[in-house]
Amino acid sequence: MRLHIEHGGALTTVQDLGRFGHLAEGVPQSGAADAPSLVRGNILLGNDENAAALEMTLLGARVRFEGTGAIALTGGDLRPRLNGMDVPMWTVLRVSDGDVLSFGGICGRGIRAYLCVAGGVDVPPVMGSRSTYLKASLGGHEGRALKSGDVLTSGEAWIGWPRAVGCSCPDVLRPACGDVPLLAVVGPQDDLIAPESVETFFDSEWTVTPQSDRMGVRLSGPELKHRNSADIVSDAIPLGAVQVPGSGQPIVMLADRQTTGGYVKIAVVHALDAARLAQKMPGEKVRFARITQEEGIDLSRAERAQLDELRRFVSAYTARPKEQ
Repeated sequence: MRLHIEHGGALTTVQDLGRFGHLAEGVPQSGAADAPSLVRGNILLGNDENAAALEMTLLGARVRFEGTGAIALTGGDLRPRLNGMDVPMWTVLRVSDGDVLSFGGICGRGIRAYLCVAGGVDVPPVMGSRSTYLKASLGGHEGRALKSGDVLTSGEAWIGWPRAVGCSCPDVLRPACGDVPLLAVVGPQDDLIAPESVETFFDSEWTVTPQSDRMGVRLSGPELKHRNSADIVSDAIPLGAVQVPGSGQPIVMLADRQTTGGYVKIAVVHALDAARLAQKMPGEKVRFARITQEEGIDLSRAERAQLDELRRFVSAYTARPKEQ
């Protein structure tokens, strides 16, 4: 199946789960800002979890399909429409030659949507990944955001995809959403923050600013004070790291974060909640809550259990008798 991009939307890029093993060479991980949504879309379609999809921000792309296949739309609800008719999120949809997918725009439930395609989006891997890293024009489709006239091709689809059409991810197996606090492990340099400011970080409400992007979410709120300087000897920046620069306003690092950084890190947000944060609009409010490293590991294990349960659900759906 071929995907003809008739309009690229506000920002549409090819993303998989990221580029691993190259941090020491200064190459960021990149990948989907909301990886849990990408993975669920791939499972619904029988793809490998790491199959590439289109990540669309704020305003979705307009895509015309050539050939027949299946798609699933996950992540933020940008009001998808197929041939002008509303279609559901989190559901396997059949698309045929000439069908056109478009979007009505954000509706308050996330800002990043994923167009997952049976067989995945087949662009050449670069350093082991199909993800786009825009700052270095690396990977994806010519290292850039998609625009009108681009044509993409899907890979080899799972032979059972026709039986998956109509399969919808149960609500209980979708990524958590809502206004519950974002969970974070304190450290690794919380000792370089004034003790009262560590408490302020967890006790306060923070506002997502318009300066946020795929590299990180900048927050506005009470000033966090350092014991001495905001600077440290540069070290590794994990997903969800909360840097506190000299301004005292925290930055939560996302998929396109730099490999190392020289600002104090007060905490690290769990990967699942970093994905939730990546779905927030500028102006939205967030809060943080402490967890231990062990509790974070339990959350990751629970996420894997949910993905396994979704895989069993899809398998049972595709194995149902034809007359159903």
